Amino acid sequence: MPRTPDPIEDGLGSLPPPPPVFHVEQALLGALLLEPHRAAGLTGITVEAFSTAGHAALLTAIRSLPAPEPAEHAKTTTWLNQVLTAAGEQTRGLTTAYLHHLIHCCPQPHHAPAYARIIEAEHSRRLLRGAAHRLIQTTLDTSLPHRVATTLAEAGTLTTIVDDIATRFPTRSGPLPRTPATTPVTTHDEEAGEEERLLLATTTARPVSVERMRWLIPGDFTHTLHAGLWQCLTTLTRRGTPIDPVTVLWEAQHHGIAETAEPRELLGLLSEPDGCDPEHWGEQILQRSLLTTAHHTGRRIEKLTDDPATTTYQLVVGARRALADLSAVRVRWHHATTPPQANAPASKGISAPPRAGPAPTTAPPVACIPR
Repeated sequence: MPRTPDPIEDGLGSLPPPPPVFHVEQALLGALLLEPHRAAGLTGITVEAFSTAGHAALLTAIRSLPAPEPAEHAKTTTWLNQVLTAAGEQTRGLTTAYLHHLIHCCPQPHHAPAYARIIEAEHSRRLLRGAAHRLIQTTLDTSLPHRVATTLAEAGTLTTIVDDIATRFPTRSGPLPRTPATTPVTTHDEEAGEEERLLLATTTARPVSVERMRWLIPGDFTHTLHAGLWQCLTTLTRRGTPIDPVTVLWEAQHHGIAETAEPRELLGLLSEPDGCDPEHWGEQILQRSLLTTAHHTGRRIEKLTDDPATTTYQLVVGARRALADLSAVRVRWHHATTPPQANAPASKGISAPPRAGPAPTTAPPVACIPR
């Protein structure tokens, strides 16, 4: 009689053992094969929740056939044969012996709802992992025409999945998730450094733009020195202190930044502006920060799902924490790329120069103004 291959008995030691949820699936299917009437009470589980095509085909077949009378089912295998035939039309490899094996794998048929709940929880983990992986890949895909918009759309999909999991698995008391040990991906390429240097020099020459760029923070910069100098510029602006390379250098000394670079080097960095709108460079920096944050968010959630000790409750809490960091950057990106409202108060009656930067869903064009 044909049988389902057993990796252990057949000496396939190189194959990894099935995960615990595989055995839970076997127990649930065994319960339904032994007591088919229990399938009517399992409304929350779908065939997509099963880890193998064979198990999914069996659940579909069980649901598609009317449940037999218990007394008749106890005496004949007619219904089991019908299930095997229906499932065999969807996938290969299922045998009568495997159906009997599933029945023997079920400790308690009346525990079927608990088995289904476990399978749903593991399916939620796989959905979350897949969405996090797609977010990571999107942040790295430089061929996308609207990279930021696509990244934010993937983040929205990920948020929807988290919310759906939270709805189906209500919050209960328990330990908070462990923070996964991930290394933030920080871009230190020459292009990023050059954009940051141009922003610092241009805003030093035209400091009125610093006040309009409250959406940019030191954490958006890839270089520690540049982040510190931006903090100096925002501090001087807040105080109303005159801004030029010398005053920024003096403020840098108070921030301990002057110790990391020669004064002449800092003066040179701050004294070479270009003709572009400072906000153009600011949006470039913020865009890179948003993509980096989205990438790190995806990796944090992926790490959570990879840890089998993480419960469904902990997955929801951990994922929402990670998404909150991305949401904060997204709010600032919205402020940066949305035109100011008509009723926004003007600064001392002087209208701001035209913005040169990207639309919310496109990479910023290089638009410069004469010096």
